[in-house]
Amino acid sequence: MKHWYITGTDTEIGKTRVSCQLLQELRRQGFSTVAYKPVASGAVDTGDGWRNDDALQLIHASQAKIAYNVVNPWCFEEAVAPHLLAEEAGVDIDTAKMAEIVSRKPADVAVIEGVGGWLAPLDTGTSQADMARALNAGVILVVGMRLGCINHALLSVGRILDDGLPLLGWVANQIDPEMSRYQDNIDTLKARIKQPLLATIAWEENQPDFSINAIIN
Repeated sequence: MKHWYITGTDTEIGKTRVSCQLLQELRRQGFSTVAYKPVASGAVDTGDGWRNDDALQLIHASQAKIAYNVVNPWCFEEAVAPHLLAEEAGVDIDTAKMAEIVSRKPADVAVIEGVGGWLAPLDTGTSQADMARALNAGVILVVGMRLGCINHALLSVGRILDDGLPLLGWVANQIDPEMSRYQDNIDTLKARIKQPLLATIAWEENQPDFSINAIIN
């Protein structure tokens, strides 16, 4: 079973969109999938508990249908940095617990979506590197293609590698439909990031081509 941890260069750069499209591609190729969103902030009360839209989208895209509180064990109402809410609630994000949860549901690939950018903490003492390490997960970086993305992408790549995590590849996700020199920016990143570009997703593209053979085999 492979574990892929999806992180991004920032918040609101399409991690959930990419995760769901990746899950669909894996299923199209015949792989079994399961998805998780360990920590989420920004939720609504559905009557059955607090529910985060990103986690709900992952459940919908995943082949394995499991209970919401298993997919998203730590869910906070307010849409702010989760480590602040965890501290206020006296909650610790337990990476060992999450690793045990993921181990219960075998699948060919488990897609685990992080929060914000790579350095956004999960609680006051737990980083996303800690979570990915506990899950024995390779990291996929979603680069939000907009002005400033080169700096954010290269800083993120450097820190992921400095943290000792395997960077499997990156995805260029266009979040600014009017971005100037879009392809030139992608070419610049391809020349500077050694890990493979797994997909280029144009604005509102729903069925991108993923090059995942190298990381699935």
